[in-house]
Amino acid sequence: MPNTLSAPNGPGRPKDPAKRQAILEAAKILFLRHGYANTSMDAVAAEAGVSKLTVYSHFNDKETLFSAAVVARCEEQLPPLFFELPDGIAVENVLLNIARGFHHLINSDESVNLHRLIMALGSQDPKLSLIFFEAGPQRMLQGMERLLRRIDETGVLSIDNPHNAAEHFFCLIKGAGNFRLLYGCGEPLTGEAAESHVQEVVGLFMRAYRP
Repeated sequence: MPNTLSAPNGPGRPKDPAKRQAILEAAKILFLRHGYANTSMDAVAAEAGVSKLTVYSHFNDKETLFSAAVVARCEEQLPPLFFELPDGIAVENVLLNIARGFHHLINSDESVNLHRLIMALGSQDPKLSLIFFEAGPQRMLQGMERLLRRIDETGVLSIDNPHNAAEHFFCLIKGAGNFRLLYGCGEPLTGEAAESHVQEVVGLFMRAYRP
């Protein structure tokens, strides 16, 4: 079908949020099941139970849909509010909540399969890798960087370079365990072992940046 389908709904016509959610869920399933190249907008429409025109009215093209699906998956575990600093909540508790959410996200079957897909396709289509990085890891790094800058301003921690500190934080949470999981030679930490890992990393981070 021609690209004229990419035109959005008419001015002022509201989009159905339930249909948008259905499209995102369908996209997450199909991109993981068939890969990016083998997932068509027609297939997403059929899986979501909507028309192809509806898919294009919410997402102009497949790249936009893929990016939105990655963002949606990340926000299920780490919604934007995770990177806020509420009054009366200890900094350590805020960091623990982020660490738990991130640890669960990166070790989920869906995340592992998606990372493997991007690693396999990255050399063939670097643009796809960039879309994934900007929609997922980079958005979380930016959220964490903003949070760490606010924490530095409170004086609870002394963080000269929030960008580097954000990268250090997430890399510590990933650890060698996530690499083993991606390579298929290990199992994810769960229960008490996962909580112990998260507590240890946050404790180390707090000590490293304590004034």
